[in-house]
Formats: sequence, C-alpha cells, structure tokens
Amino acid sequence: MTASGWRLPDGAEVRLAEEVPVALSFDGVTQAVMMATPAHLEEFALGFALSEGLIADAAEITRQEIETTEAGIEARNWLAAPAGARFAERRRATMGPVGCGLCGIEQLEQARRPLPTVRAPRWSLAPEEAEEALAALRGHQPLQDETRAVHAAAFWCPGQGLMLCREDVGRHNALDKLIGALIRQKIAAASGALVMTSRLSVDLIQKAATVGIPVILGPSAPTALAVSEARAAGLTLIARAHGGLALYTAPEEAPA
Repeated sequence: MTASGWRLPDGAEVRLAEEVPVALSFDGVTQAVMMATPAHLEEFALGFALSEGLIADAAEITRQEIETTEAGIEARNWLAAPAGARFAERRRATMGPVGCGLCGIEQLEQARRPLPTVRAPRWSLAPEEAEEALAALRGHQPLQDETRAVHAAAFWCPGQGLMLCREDVGRHNALDKLIGALIRQKIAAASGALVMTSRLSVDLIQKAATVGIPVILGPSAPTALAVSEARAAGLTLIARAHGGLALYTAPEEAPA
C-alpha cells in the first residue's frame, strides 16, 4: 500500500502517501536507512547500489529479499564475491572513533565524490521536446494525483516519449527506483533523458552521472553546485529560468 485514507477534523477524507523507514543492507550489513514510499523496493535497492557506486553491474547483486518488520522494511541484498569484498573494504575505510577529525574530513570529501565523464548523447533534444517531456510527466504520476505529496523521476527517449516513471516521497529515492527499473527492463541509460519533478540538486547529478544518463530536465532552477558538477561530468542540464527553459550546461563544456 502506498497511500491510506485519513479523516480531517472537519470530516473531510484525504489520501496520504505512506512513508516508512527502509533499511538497505548488503551482505547482512546496513548501508543506509531511508524514509521511502514502500513500492518498487527491489528496484530501489538496485538503483541505490548502482548510483552510489556500491556495485558496478546489476549482476553483482545475486539475491534480493524484502522483509517487513514492526520497525519498518528491510531490503536485503547479497553481493557476488568481488563486489562483496569491495563493499567490506569500503565499510572498513569509513569506520573510526566518534569525533575523529580525519573521519569528519573523509565524510565531507565523500559529499563531492569524483564523477565519471558521461558521453554526449547521439541524439538531440529540441527545446519543444524538452517542454513536452516536462509537461507529459504530469500525466504519469498516479500517486501524486492521489496524495499531492510525492516526487517523480521519469525516463524520456527520442521518438518514444516517456518510457518509465517512478514515484516516492523522496526525490533521490524516486531516481534510484527509476535507475533500478531501467536496468531490469534493459533500457540503456545513455539512450534518453532524466525528467524530474523537483529542483536539480547535486545528489541527483551525482546519481545520473554515475549510471551514465547524459541529459537531465528539471522544472525549477538548479543549485550552483549542481551546475558545476554537471558541467564537470559533461551532462546536459536543462531547467527552468526566467522566461522558460534554459540550457545550463552542454557536453562541450566538459573538461578534456
């Protein structure tokens, strides 16, 4: 269930989005606990593992299991041996005593993780197509229609329009679910554009670049850091500005 009915003090009935803690664990170790909409959780775990660099390929997750507990939901994932060894080493590298200055610096550095350079798309996106993609997203959000409380991430392909859409109370969760769905449906990340309902912040740029999505569309202005990171990674970033959509970055701006 992703929404439930509630009665307001004045007697009116409304539908509210479900939000539950979801623990993402790998080889029995919890990597993160996210407040999320309890749907498409296998895709969520797969997309999170890829976009956060925990795995390099979907085949490195050998098994998934979703377990509901009184405290929330556990999305359990088991890794192939090489990926499991990398994950264990990554966990050891970030462990340290509380209050350690070096640990604090290490965590701050991780906020600006190195990103791969994304190949420029072999297809073009006309300004009117960008407007159409953002407008079309509104018709692919059933949970938003029901609750008015969730974000969406969608994938647009030239000549085909919006191919996939995922919703969640968290915009980065919606993107991870979309990434997982792309992988499961064998849709190449380089073949289309990411269309978001939210402002484009740096975490979304990092996730898109990590999996190789070359173009991102957003309905509101991006942050300065998001533009800087998108430019460095060679992403095309299109978002709202005064007077309509604006091209904030283009592939040719990427450093050699």
